[in-house]
Amino acid sequence: MTFLDIRLIDLIDIVLVAYLMYRLYKLIKGTVALNIFIGIFAFIVFWLLIKALNMQLSSSILDNFVNVGVLAIIIVFQQEIRRFLLLLGSRYNLGGRFSLDNLFVSKTPGMMSFYIGPLVKACEDFSKSRTGALIVITRKSELLDYVQTGELINAVISKQLLKTVFFKNSPLHDGALIISQSKIKAAGCILPVSQNMDLPKHVGLRHRAALGITEVTDAIAIVVSEETGRISFFKNGKGQYSLSFEELEKNLEKGMANE
Repeated sequence: MTFLDIRLIDLIDIVLVAYLMYRLYKLIKGTVALNIFIGIFAFIVFWLLIKALNMQLSSSILDNFVNVGVLAIIIVFQQEIRRFLLLLGSRYNLGGRFSLDNLFVSKTPGMMSFYIGPLVKACEDFSKSRTGALIVITRKSELLDYVQTGELINAVISKQLLKTVFFKNSPLHDGALIISQSKIKAAGCILPVSQNMDLPKHVGLRHRAALGITEVTDAIAIVVSEETGRISFFKNGKGQYSLSFEELEKNLEKGMANE
């Protein structure tokens, strides 16, 4: 293939590879894995240089490392590979988009306010009393794997029920509460913890868990800090901190409308 002999499929191939590399970079950005990836890249450059200089002994030694390189990469990057596969299976869940359940779940502003209102009011009370809370709201993916790690509730959303779950002496207050299809599905759920090194130093495990679930799924998450009472909102692996109640309500409306 010459420079001018570029087919449409070649352009699609280049764009696809570039996108996958970009997603890989976004996945490992801010983690220790990024430094490991850079180290592997430097090793490959060094190996190619050795091959070009025809250094037989060094080349044969490095060849043996390269032969088992794929297995070593899988072992080193097992967490990142798992997160990438979860990203594909959850955030881009086509089955969830075309589910028959979506025909019966209203996304109108009136229906959304039916459960956004109690959520905001409960978070307001949590903030004033400095009660720690972690609330996850599903969108296209129902997060069934994470729901099964907690206690199933399947109840209508209400401020009193939310306050009961996160009461400091409740056995479920340390885990995450998951809301799906306008109902509280489960509480005390275990979430993946983000390894992002760019998080502010003052955040705790609740914030890392909220960021972690939004990194690998399309869910949104709310955290109320037990130490400061500040409210944080997480979506698409990004966080907004120290939100007002009005800002929280707007973020919830936008998030549930998939904007």
